[in-house]
Amino acid sequence: MNYIKNLITISLSAIILLPSVLQAQKQIEIHSHNDYRQRVPFYQAYSQGVSSIEADLFYVDGQLLIGHDPEDLNGDRRFESLYIDPILKLYSENNGKAWKDSDNILTLLVEIKSETSPTLAKIVELLDKYPRIFDPKVNPYAVRIVITGNVPKPAEFGKYPDYIGFDGLIDENYTPEQLARVPMISLPFFDYANWNGKGSLTASQKEKVQGAIDQAHKMGKPIRFWAAPDGVTAWNTLYYMGVDIINTDKVELCADYFRNFVDKNFFIDGSKHNEMKGVKGTDRLDKTTSGFKGFDRDKIQLTQRIETYKPTYLNNGVNKPVKNVILLIGDGMGLNQVNIAETVNKGLTLLNFLNIGFQINSPLDCYTSDSASGGSALATGKRHYNRHIAMSETGEIYPSITDFASEKGIACGVVTLGNLADATPAAFYGHSTERDNADEITRYLLDGKLTVLAGGGLDVFTKRDDGIDMVKELKKKYRFITDVEDIDKNKTPVICADNLMNLAATQQTIGLLADATRKSIDVLTQNSDKGFFLMVEGAKIDYAGHSNSLAGSVVEMLSFDLAIAEALKFADSNGETLVVVTADHETGGLVLVDGDREKGLITARYTTDDHTPVMLPVWAYGPGAQNFMGVYWNNEICNKITALLGIKK
Repeated sequence: MNYIKNLITISLSAIILLPSVLQAQKQIEIHSHNDYRQRVPFYQAYSQGVSSIEADLFYVDGQLLIGHDPEDLNGDRRFESLYIDPILKLYSENNGKAWKDSDNILTLLVEIKSETSPTLAKIVELLDKYPRIFDPKVNPYAVRIVITGNVPKPAEFGKYPDYIGFDGLIDENYTPEQLARVPMISLPFFDYANWNGKGSLTASQKEKVQGAIDQAHKMGKPIRFWAAPDGVTAWNTLYYMGVDIINTDKVELCADYFRNFVDKNFFIDGSKHNEMKGVKGTDRLDKTTSGFKGFDRDKIQLTQRIETYKPTYLNNGVNKPVKNVILLIGDGMGLNQVNIAETVNKGLTLLNFLNIGFQINSPLDCYTSDSASGGSALATGKRHYNRHIAMSETGEIYPSITDFASEKGIACGVVTLGNLADATPAAFYGHSTERDNADEITRYLLDGKLTVLAGGGLDVFTKRDDGIDMVKELKKKYRFITDVEDIDKNKTPVICADNLMNLAATQQTIGLLADATRKSIDVLTQNSDKGFFLMVEGAKIDYAGHSNSLAGSVVEMLSFDLAIAEALKFADSNGETLVVVTADHETGGLVLVDGDREKGLITARYTTDDHTPVMLPVWAYGPGAQNFMGVYWNNEICNKITALLGIKK
């Protein structure tokens, strides 16, 4: 089936080379403005890997003293002790480089606040003692010295050693020789805009700022704005406008924002394939999923958007009997996970639902739910303790929808794009007070209550501690297969343990969950004339949150959306099917920073590598969908479903 359309290439070629961020051909650096005001001058900025550090100085009574104003000056805040001595020490320790494990260059921006000529002469006298540290002709990794503030006139640049550079202006008429001594352009932001860094620049102000950036780039120079707004929105805005050097007094926060910046962006452009490399993984997963290898940045890139499906709405919200229910659970999916996927893909099938509610999902024992508690509440209609799988804290079994439904002759299925014994799918067929007890949980499969089970994790059946040959035992009740393609080859009860479903979705496998959903529906409809219940889990939306992989979150969401489309297509063709989509919890504390719908760009960051307790959306489609509007506890979703199916618990 063709799930992909509209050739669009993801091309955020942003590579972090501490301390620089490269996007396309543009290098961006972080400048520690007024560095001497940091708690620990020089070292605080240096420890964050920033590439430019500023020292304001006065020449007073033969000494170079650090300070913003004359009243700040004292003999303990000398240029040598605060900046030169630490640099000398580090270059000695790092074999003539600023950073031992990096070839990146450190810039020391020296703002002269006293009379230019004598101050600069004293600076040169000091630096001339250490050519290996400050002269690139002697050492290519030398600190670059740039003079700002009371800069000498361009005609006087030639009086000073070649290793001294001078901060430039865009309206200065430099000769080619003089321009060669200008490594950067620094401008006061307030000359172009009075923006406070909140919201966005007005069109007219943005045009002025962009004009200055473009003019500096025409001169072949990077640009820095000083006195610019200093926060995430401003940093991100200026970055995407083309500012090369981000000026900040919040050096640690700014460095954190741009660190691993490639993982904070997902970009659809179509002109250039993404150059992201490496694997983004996590150690936060539980026992059954601990073998997950992570999100390979190269493999999870896409070149095309996925197709979306527009439902007919013919039976949506009507008061008629419900014969079939498809419950789709996006593990770790909050509203922001939905939002990023919608922006990148320019649409989702999920957002064509009309009936929407919200569920509160705290477990009984704390505020934030895990998948065991969240999944079990959805499966059983009872709130749970964390780590408990469809079982009370005292070991009482809580029957799930599949227990009730199978007793009534309703065919039941569980499909997951993750491990078959992970908490969410396990809650729909097994029971335990500990989610990691995979052997105990999977033994419940021998009760034969499922008609179809599909997911990854073959070793759950083949590498057991209890000595049971589960494959042999399951084959007494099911066809046991290891390929999703074979699920509906024979319309008999089936268990599919396809290890491909353990892996992160790629462009080649993004339709795998949708295939498994469609094929499972085929099996279920053939095995009962009383209807069916099917749970489908998008498992690795959660993994992406734990891994803080924005690309992973987008691709796994799109994979899940394709499965939603299959559910809606069947619901439209059948007329007696209710489709419900929700999550067990949100993972990662994902926060959207900015984006561009036209380009398919999203910029977002995670605030944690764990679950969060936010309320979760609930979407419903088909007969009875109106019952899922409003705000309620997560366990009520199960109760609403069983009531609509006519199952008495």
